[in-house]
Amino acid sequence: MSPQSDEKAEQQVGEFTIGDPIAAAPKSTVEVPEPDEQWQLPRGFAHVYYGGRSKGITRPVIMADGFNLGRSDLNWLYQGLNGADDGYPLITELRRRGRDVILLGFEERTASILDNAEAAIAVIMRTIAEQLGGAPLTVGGFSMGGMITRYALAKLEMQRMDHRTRLYFSYDSPHRGGVVPVGLQAFSHFIPVANDFARQMDSPAARQMLWRHYDPKTGEIGVAPERKAFLEQLERVGSWPRIPRILAVANGRGDGEGLDIKAGDTALSVKGIYPGTTFSAQAQGRDVIVAELKRRFPKAEKTVTTSGFPETDGAPGGTLRSYGILADMLKKFGAQVDLKHEHVCFVPSVSAVAIRDIDQQKDLYVNIDELSPDESDADDFLCSSKNTGHTAVTEELCTWLLDRLPD
Repeated sequence: MSPQSDEKAEQQVGEFTIGDPIAAAPKSTVEVPEPDEQWQLPRGFAHVYYGGRSKGITRPVIMADGFNLGRSDLNWLYQGLNGADDGYPLITELRRRGRDVILLGFEERTASILDNAEAAIAVIMRTIAEQLGGAPLTVGGFSMGGMITRYALAKLEMQRMDHRTRLYFSYDSPHRGGVVPVGLQAFSHFIPVANDFARQMDSPAARQMLWRHYDPKTGEIGVAPERKAFLEQLERVGSWPRIPRILAVANGRGDGEGLDIKAGDTALSVKGIYPGTTFSAQAQGRDVIVAELKRRFPKAEKTVTTSGFPETDGAPGGTLRSYGILADMLKKFGAQVDLKHEHVCFVPSVSAVAIRDIDQQKDLYVNIDELSPDESDADDFLCSSKNTGHTAVTEELCTWLLDRLPD
């Protein structure tokens, strides 16, 4: 490649995101019927699918979309929730059981969780207004959608508004924080032009959701001010809704067994464009090198280090193909890559079932199965029997939820 081609390639590498797979374009598609109703909402919108032979909303289940850049695509979300890419046909099963499915999407998925909660509040109130009869609502969401609906229900209770919700559920939601490798976050801003990945990593939602955030202006790594403010606001509304039963499921294991990733291993190394750039699996200790970033246009180098982190990349939890997605983009623009760890943990199991914080190694890798269930903020929870992809719609997790829906 010519120097001009290399420079253009380095600039274009950031044209990707690493959001929730459930709402991405599926590799294998399933049929998406026309919604029975479509609602425009503040900051969002909803598609309504009646259950069974119903001619209206009778037994509603509201399910919120999760984290990614841009507007929700509810056709993709429908497919992700209904058997695309060998997943479990959750929507079909809900409707077979006479449940009305209401999919909630957002105009901008990286907007503040507090702002997108306005759409969740609106869809709950619209559902109540449109509903035939008085059956209780089930409300929840996938990944960040679980955080949005958690806050929305708690806020309604603080305002003494009747949300008529008997069951709240979260599906691999980052209640105690999510993890994107700091080296990857830093790389998004090392790309010398504005790009989608950087916009996603520095968005309000990412700053609120991520356990530790890389600040592109200062280079500091820590708890973002937006996360502190969000947690304070969550606390002001009671932290959790108190009226409905709270269920949580995790795509990660509950026995403390993590991924086959050795701390400190090289996860990804690059030749060609960004030559000499390497990313290492997170290790414990002080001044641990997690990335060596190098570029040629304009020439620059940066070493990214962490201190006091547990081994987050290999933790038990729902995984994202974080390094794999970056490797694909690098190869697309002419780089040679050595990819050793394609998937890393995104939502640790202890975070998804709200049973421990993830600051300490002993808590991150704790055997949840041996803990008292009372330690969780949820009334009941289930961890996957194996570490699976973040928001993977599995028969194991879905049937557990289905069997616990209110009458």
